Amino acid sequence: MSKRILVLVVSFFVTLSGFAQGTCRQKEYFTLWNSCEAVTALTEYVQDVTNPYSLHFIPQEDRIATFDMDGTILGELYPTYFEYNLLEYRGLEDPSYQAPKDVKKAAQSIRDFVRDGKPLPEGFELIHARAAAKAYSNMTLPEFEAYVKSYAATPANGFTGMTYGQSFYLPMLEIFQYLADNGFTFYIVSGSDRFIVRALVSAIGIDPRHVIGMDVTLKTCEQGNNPGVEYTMAPGEKVLRSDELIIKDVKTNKVFQITQEIGKVPVLSFGNSTGDCAMHNYCLGSSKYKSAAFMLIADDEARDHANRQRALALAEKWKEAGYHVISMRDDFKTIYGQEVRKVPFQF
Repeated sequence: MSKRILVLVVSFFVTLSGFAQGTCRQKEYFTLWNSCEAVTALTEYVQDVTNPYSLHFIPQEDRIATFDMDGTILGELYPTYFEYNLLEYRGLEDPSYQAPKDVKKAAQSIRDFVRDGKPLPEGFELIHARAAAKAYSNMTLPEFEAYVKSYAATPANGFTGMTYGQSFYLPMLEIFQYLADNGFTFYIVSGSDRFIVRALVSAIGIDPRHVIGMDVTLKTCEQGNNPGVEYTMAPGEKVLRSDELIIKDVKTNKVFQITQEIGKVPVLSFGNSTGDCAMHNYCLGSSKYKSAAFMLIADDEARDHANRQRALALAEKWKEAGYHVISMRDDFKTIYGQEVRKVPFQF
Protein backbone atom coordinates (compact mmCIF):
# COMPACT_ATOMS: atom_id res chain seq x y z
CA MET A 1 0.00 0.00 0.00
CA SER A 2 1.41 3.44 -0.90
CA LYS A 3 2.16 5.98 1.82
CA ARG A 4 -0.48 8.40 0.53
CA ILE A 5 -3.25 5.79 0.64
CA LEU A 6 -2.05 4.45 3.99
CA VAL A 7 -2.33 7.90 5.58
CA LEU A 8 -5.90 8.29 4.33
CA VAL A 9 -6.90 4.81 5.48
CA VAL A 10 -5.44 5.31 8.97
CA SER A 11 -7.22 8.65 9.24
CA PHE A 12 -10.43 7.00 8.05
CA PHE A 13 -10.39 4.31 10.74
CA VAL A 14 -9.38 6.73 13.50
CA THR A 15 -12.34 8.84 12.47
CA LEU A 16 -14.68 5.86 12.49
CA SER A 17 -13.50 4.89 15.97
CA GLY A 18 -14.03 8.39 17.31
CA PHE A 19 -17.46 8.61 15.74
CA ALA A 20 -18.53 5.30 17.22
CA GLN A 21 -17.44 6.43 20.67
CA GLY A 22 -19.12 9.81 20.35
CA THR A 23 -15.77 11.59 20.77
CA CYS A 24 -15.08 12.64 17.20
CA ARG A 25 -13.62 16.15 17.22
CA GLN A 26 -14.21 18.81 14.60
CA LYS A 27 -11.90 18.14 11.68
CA GLU A 28 -11.11 19.61 8.32
CA TYR A 29 -12.56 17.77 5.34
CA PHE A 30 -11.88 17.92 1.61
CA THR A 31 -8.26 18.99 1.94
CA LEU A 32 -7.52 17.63 -1.54
CA TRP A 33 -10.32 19.58 -3.20
CA ASN A 34 -10.52 23.08 -4.59
CA SER A 35 -13.53 25.21 -3.72
CA CYS A 36 -16.23 23.91 -6.06
CA GLU A 37 -19.94 23.38 -6.60
CA ALA A 38 -19.72 19.65 -6.00
CA VAL A 39 -18.30 19.96 -2.48
CA THR A 40 -20.74 22.75 -1.64
CA ALA A 41 -23.67 20.67 -2.86
CA LEU A 42 -22.53 17.60 -0.93
CA THR A 43 -21.84 19.38 2.36
CA GLU A 44 -25.07 21.39 2.22
CA TYR A 45 -26.99 18.21 1.53
CA VAL A 46 -25.35 16.29 4.40
CA GLN A 47 -25.80 19.16 6.85
CA ASP A 48 -29.48 19.35 5.94
CA VAL A 49 -30.34 15.64 6.15
CA THR A 50 -28.39 15.06 9.38
CA ASN A 51 -30.00 18.01 11.18
CA PRO A 52 -32.70 16.53 13.44
CA TYR A 53 -34.64 19.81 13.21
CA SER A 54 -34.69 19.81 9.40
CA LEU A 55 -37.75 18.75 7.42
CA HIS A 56 -35.31 16.65 5.36
CA PHE A 57 -33.79 14.76 8.29
CA ILE A 58 -32.84 11.17 7.47
CA PRO A 59 -32.43 8.62 10.29
CA GLN A 60 -28.94 7.17 10.41
CA GLU A 61 -30.07 3.69 9.41
CA ASP A 62 -31.40 5.08 6.10
CA ARG A 63 -28.34 7.15 5.20
CA ILE A 64 -27.18 4.89 2.38
CA ALA A 65 -24.66 5.98 -0.27
CA THR A 66 -23.62 3.97 -3.32
CA PHE A 67 -20.41 4.41 -5.31
CA ASP A 68 -19.38 3.03 -8.66
CA MET A 69 -15.71 1.96 -8.71
CA ASP A 70 -14.02 2.23 -12.14
CA GLY A 71 -13.72 5.87 -13.12
CA THR A 72 -15.43 7.06 -9.93
CA ILE A 73 -12.99 6.17 -7.15
CA LEU A 74 -10.41 4.18 -9.15
CA GLY A 75 -8.61 5.09 -12.37
CA GLU A 76 -9.96 3.49 -15.53
CA LEU A 77 -7.82 5.20 -18.16
CA TYR A 78 -4.63 3.16 -17.92
CA PRO A 79 -5.56 2.46 -20.66
CA THR A 80 -8.90 0.82 -19.81
CA TYR A 81 -10.70 -0.90 -16.93
CA PHE A 82 -8.59 -2.89 -14.49
CA GLU A 83 -10.60 -6.05 -15.17
CA TYR A 84 -10.09 -5.62 -18.93
CA ASN A 85 -6.34 -5.27 -18.43
CA LEU A 86 -6.39 -8.33 -16.21
CA LEU A 87 -8.21 -10.44 -18.80
CA GLU A 88 -5.82 -9.28 -21.53
CA TYR A 89 -2.94 -10.50 -19.40
CA ARG A 90 -4.70 -13.74 -18.48
CA GLY A 91 -5.65 -14.58 -22.06
CA LEU A 92 -2.50 -13.54 -23.90
CA GLU A 93 0.46 -13.39 -21.52
CA ASP A 94 0.01 -15.59 -18.46
CA PRO A 95 2.48 -18.48 -18.94
CA SER A 96 0.55 -20.66 -16.46
CA TYR A 97 -2.71 -20.54 -18.45
CA GLN A 98 -3.70 -21.93 -21.82
CA ALA A 99 -6.63 -19.75 -22.86
CA PRO A 100 -9.48 -21.32 -24.86
CA LYS A 101 -10.38 -19.62 -28.14
CA ASP A 102 -13.22 -17.45 -26.82
CA VAL A 103 -11.13 -16.16 -23.90
CA LYS A 104 -8.19 -15.45 -26.20
CA LYS A 105 -10.48 -13.70 -28.68
CA ALA A 106 -11.92 -11.43 -25.97
CA ALA A 107 -8.43 -10.67 -24.67
CA GLN A 108 -7.25 -9.84 -28.19
CA SER A 109 -10.21 -7.48 -28.66
CA ILE A 110 -9.07 -5.59 -25.57
CA ARG A 111 -5.50 -5.47 -26.84
CA ASP A 112 -6.59 -4.17 -30.25
CA PHE A 113 -8.71 -1.53 -28.53
CA VAL A 114 -6.06 -0.21 -26.18
CA ARG A 115 -3.11 -0.40 -28.59
CA ASP A 116 -4.66 0.44 -31.95
CA GLY A 117 -7.94 2.13 -31.05
CA LYS A 118 -9.98 -0.56 -32.78
CA PRO A 119 -13.60 -0.41 -31.53
CA LEU A 120 -14.65 -3.19 -29.20
CA PRO A 121 -17.21 -5.62 -30.64
CA GLU A 122 -20.87 -4.79 -30.11
CA GLY A 123 -22.11 -6.09 -26.78
CA PHE A 124 -18.57 -6.47 -25.47
CA GLU A 125 -19.55 -6.00 -21.83
CA LEU A 126 -21.26 -9.38 -21.86
CA ILE A 127 -18.63 -10.93 -24.13
CA HIS A 128 -15.98 -9.91 -21.63
CA ALA A 129 -18.04 -11.05 -18.64
CA ARG A 130 -18.55 -14.54 -20.07
CA ALA A 131 -14.90 -14.82 -21.09
CA ALA A 132 -13.77 -13.67 -17.65
CA ALA A 133 -16.03 -16.23 -15.96
CA LYS A 134 -14.33 -18.96 -17.99
CA ALA A 135 -10.80 -17.54 -17.60
CA TYR A 136 -10.78 -17.78 -13.81
CA SER A 137 -12.93 -20.90 -13.46
CA ASN A 138 -11.81 -23.49 -10.89
CA MET A 139 -9.74 -20.99 -8.92
CA THR A 140 -10.45 -20.98 -5.19
CA LEU A 141 -11.47 -17.60 -3.84
CA PRO A 142 -8.13 -17.08 -2.01
CA GLU A 143 -6.27 -18.05 -5.20
CA PHE A 144 -8.26 -15.56 -7.22
CA GLU A 145 -7.76 -12.80 -4.67
CA ALA A 146 -4.00 -13.43 -4.73
CA TYR A 147 -4.04 -13.39 -8.54
CA VAL A 148 -5.85 -10.04 -8.62
CA LYS A 149 -3.56 -8.49 -6.02
CA SER A 150 -0.46 -9.76 -7.81
CA TYR A 151 -1.50 -8.01 -11.01
CA ALA A 152 -2.58 -4.92 -9.04
CA ALA A 153 0.98 -4.65 -7.72
CA THR A 154 2.39 -4.07 -11.23
CA PRO A 155 3.10 -0.52 -12.46
CA ALA A 156 0.07 1.28 -13.90
CA ASN A 157 0.58 1.76 -17.63
CA GLY A 158 0.78 5.45 -18.52
CA PHE A 159 2.05 6.65 -15.13
CA THR A 160 5.16 6.75 -13.00
CA GLY A 161 5.09 6.30 -9.23
CA MET A 162 1.92 4.21 -9.06
CA THR A 163 0.74 0.62 -9.35
CA TYR A 164 -2.70 -0.40 -10.57
CA GLY A 165 -3.71 -1.17 -7.00
CA GLN A 166 -2.73 2.33 -5.85
CA SER A 167 -4.67 4.17 -8.55
CA PHE A 168 -7.43 5.55 -6.34
CA TYR A 169 -8.63 9.10 -6.79
CA LEU A 170 -7.45 10.46 -3.46
CA PRO A 171 -10.00 13.30 -3.25
CA MET A 172 -12.82 10.77 -3.61
CA LEU A 173 -11.51 8.79 -0.65
CA GLU A 174 -12.08 11.89 1.49
CA ILE A 175 -15.81 11.60 0.73
CA PHE A 176 -15.85 8.22 2.48
CA GLN A 177 -14.38 9.79 5.60
CA TYR A 178 -16.85 12.66 5.53
CA LEU A 179 -19.87 10.42 5.07
CA ALA A 180 -18.75 7.98 7.76
CA ASP A 181 -18.39 10.86 10.22
CA ASN A 182 -21.96 11.85 9.46
CA GLY A 183 -23.50 8.45 9.99
CA PHE A 184 -23.71 7.26 6.40
CA THR A 185 -23.19 3.65 5.30
CA PHE A 186 -21.68 3.25 1.84
CA TYR A 187 -21.50 0.47 -0.71
CA ILE A 188 -19.37 -0.05 -3.81
CA VAL A 189 -21.68 -1.02 -6.69
CA SER A 190 -19.52 -1.90 -9.68
CA GLY A 191 -19.82 -3.48 -13.09
CA SER A 192 -16.53 -5.25 -12.35
CA ASP A 193 -16.35 -8.73 -10.85
CA ARG A 194 -17.36 -8.67 -7.19
CA PHE A 195 -14.22 -10.52 -6.10
CA ILE A 196 -11.95 -8.25 -8.14
CA VAL A 197 -13.57 -5.25 -6.48
CA ARG A 198 -13.18 -6.79 -3.02
CA ALA A 199 -9.50 -7.42 -3.64
CA LEU A 200 -8.88 -3.85 -4.82
CA VAL A 201 -10.89 -1.90 -2.24
CA SER A 202 -9.48 -3.91 0.67
CA ALA A 203 -6.51 -1.51 0.36
CA ILE A 204 -8.74 1.38 1.47
CA GLY A 205 -10.54 -0.51 4.20
CA ILE A 206 -13.89 -1.14 2.50
CA ASP A 207 -15.83 -3.97 4.15
CA PRO A 208 -16.17 -6.85 1.64
CA ARG A 209 -19.82 -7.16 2.71
CA HIS A 210 -20.35 -3.70 1.23
CA VAL A 211 -19.22 -4.67 -2.27
CA ILE A 212 -21.67 -5.46 -5.07
CA GLY A 213 -20.50 -6.42 -8.56
CA MET A 214 -20.61 -8.84 -11.45
CA ASP A 215 -21.18 -12.38 -10.21
CA VAL A 216 -20.44 -15.90 -11.35
CA THR A 217 -21.82 -19.02 -9.74
CA LEU A 218 -19.68 -20.81 -7.18
CA LYS A 219 -19.16 -24.52 -6.65
CA THR A 220 -17.12 -26.83 -4.43
CA CYS A 221 -14.13 -28.85 -5.49
CA GLU A 222 -16.05 -32.15 -5.13
CA GLN A 223 -19.52 -31.05 -6.22
CA GLY A 224 -19.23 -32.07 -9.86
CA ASN A 225 -22.51 -31.70 -11.73
CA ASN A 226 -24.65 -32.03 -8.62
CA PRO A 227 -26.87 -28.97 -8.01
CA GLY A 228 -26.10 -27.08 -4.83
CA VAL A 229 -29.65 -27.51 -3.59
CA GLU A 230 -29.03 -31.27 -3.46
CA TYR A 231 -25.33 -31.42 -2.59
CA THR A 232 -23.87 -31.19 0.93
CA MET A 233 -20.25 -30.12 1.02
CA ALA A 234 -17.85 -31.91 3.35
CA PRO A 235 -15.71 -30.26 6.04
CA GLY A 236 -12.64 -28.68 4.50
CA GLU A 237 -14.01 -28.78 0.96
CA LYS A 238 -12.91 -25.71 -1.00
CA VAL A 239 -15.20 -23.25 -2.75
CA LEU A 240 -14.30 -22.53 -6.39
CA ARG A 241 -15.32 -20.08 -9.07
CA SER A 242 -17.29 -21.57 -11.95
CA ASP A 243 -17.49 -20.54 -15.60
CA GLU A 244 -21.18 -19.59 -15.37
CA LEU A 245 -22.04 -15.88 -15.40
CA ILE A 246 -24.94 -14.85 -13.14
CA ILE A 247 -25.17 -11.10 -13.77
CA LYS A 248 -23.22 -8.21 -15.27
CA ASP A 249 -23.83 -5.41 -12.78
CA VAL A 250 -24.36 -2.40 -15.04
CA LYS A 251 -27.23 -0.02 -15.78
CA THR A 252 -30.56 -1.27 -14.41
CA ASN A 253 -28.92 -4.44 -13.12
CA LYS A 254 -27.26 -2.18 -10.55
CA VAL A 255 -30.70 -1.21 -9.29
CA PHE A 256 -31.77 -4.83 -9.05
CA GLN A 257 -28.62 -5.77 -7.14
CA ILE A 258 -28.97 -2.82 -4.75
CA THR A 259 -32.60 -3.78 -4.11
CA GLN A 260 -31.74 -7.41 -3.40
CA GLU A 261 -28.62 -6.88 -1.33
CA ILE A 262 -29.17 -3.61 0.53
CA GLY A 263 -32.95 -3.59 0.74
CA LYS A 264 -33.09 0.20 0.85
CA VAL A 265 -33.03 2.97 -1.74
CA PRO A 266 -29.78 4.97 -1.58
CA VAL A 267 -30.04 8.66 -0.79
CA LEU A 268 -26.63 9.49 -2.29
CA SER A 269 -25.17 8.05 -5.48
CA PHE A 270 -21.76 8.56 -7.12
CA GLY A 271 -20.75 7.47 -10.62
CA ASN A 272 -19.06 8.51 -13.86
CA SER A 273 -20.80 6.93 -16.84
CA THR A 274 -24.06 5.91 -18.48
CA GLY A 275 -23.72 2.60 -16.66
CA ASP A 276 -24.47 4.52 -13.44
CA CYS A 277 -27.50 6.51 -14.63
CA ALA A 278 -30.04 3.90 -13.56
CA MET A 279 -28.50 3.77 -10.07
CA HIS A 280 -28.64 7.57 -9.89
CA ASN A 281 -32.22 7.70 -11.11
CA TYR A 282 -33.25 5.06 -8.58
CA CYS A 283 -31.75 7.25 -5.87
CA LEU A 284 -33.30 10.48 -7.13
CA GLY A 285 -36.68 8.83 -7.70
CA SER A 286 -37.14 8.06 -4.02
CA SER A 287 -40.19 9.83 -2.62
CA LYS A 288 -39.25 9.11 0.98
CA TYR A 289 -36.10 11.20 1.44
CA LYS A 290 -34.22 14.07 -0.10
CA SER A 291 -31.49 12.64 -2.35
CA ALA A 292 -28.57 13.68 -4.57
CA ALA A 293 -26.42 12.16 -7.32
CA PHE A 294 -22.90 13.04 -8.49
CA MET A 295 -21.08 12.29 -11.75
CA LEU A 296 -17.31 12.57 -12.07
CA ILE A 297 -15.92 13.62 -15.45
CA ALA A 298 -12.39 12.76 -16.65
CA ASP A 299 -11.50 16.17 -18.06
CA ASP A 300 -7.89 16.53 -16.85
CA GLU A 301 -5.62 15.94 -19.84
CA ALA A 302 -2.51 17.12 -17.97
CA ARG A 303 -2.63 14.70 -15.04
CA ASP A 304 -4.61 11.81 -16.55
CA HIS A 305 -5.26 10.17 -19.91
CA ALA A 306 -8.49 12.05 -20.50
CA ASN A 307 -10.57 13.42 -23.35
CA ARG A 308 -11.65 16.86 -22.17
CA GLN A 309 -13.95 17.58 -25.11
CA ARG A 310 -15.88 14.38 -24.58
CA ALA A 311 -15.93 14.94 -20.80
CA LEU A 312 -17.40 18.44 -21.14
CA ALA A 313 -20.14 17.12 -23.42
CA LEU A 314 -20.97 14.52 -20.79
CA ALA A 315 -20.99 17.20 -18.09
CA GLU A 316 -23.79 19.04 -19.87
CA LYS A 317 -25.71 15.79 -20.25
CA TRP A 318 -25.32 14.99 -16.55
CA LYS A 319 -26.44 18.46 -15.48
CA GLU A 320 -29.55 18.18 -17.62
CA ALA A 321 -30.32 14.87 -15.89
CA GLY A 322 -30.17 16.54 -12.48
CA TYR A 323 -26.76 15.24 -11.39
CA HIS A 324 -24.02 17.31 -9.76
CA VAL A 325 -20.78 17.25 -11.76
CA ILE A 326 -17.31 16.67 -10.30
CA SER A 327 -14.50 17.94 -12.53
CA MET A 328 -11.16 16.18 -12.06
CA ARG A 329 -9.33 19.13 -13.61
CA ASP A 330 -11.05 21.94 -11.74
CA ASP A 331 -12.09 20.32 -8.47
CA PHE A 332 -9.14 18.05 -7.54
CA LYS A 333 -5.92 19.51 -6.12
CA THR A 334 -4.34 16.16 -6.91
CA ILE A 335 -5.66 12.98 -8.50
CA TYR A 336 -3.36 10.12 -7.55
CA GLY A 337 -0.83 12.03 -5.40
CA GLN A 338 1.79 14.64 -6.16
CA GLU A 339 4.49 12.05 -6.84
CA VAL A 340 2.51 10.40 -9.66
CA ARG A 341 3.17 11.60 -13.21
CA LYS A 342 1.36 10.92 -16.46
CA VAL A 343 3.59 9.45 -19.18
CA PRO A 344 2.89 7.93 -22.61
CA PHE A 345 1.44 4.42 -22.64
CA GLN A 346 3.97 1.63 -23.16
CA PHE A 347 3.10 -1.44 -25.25
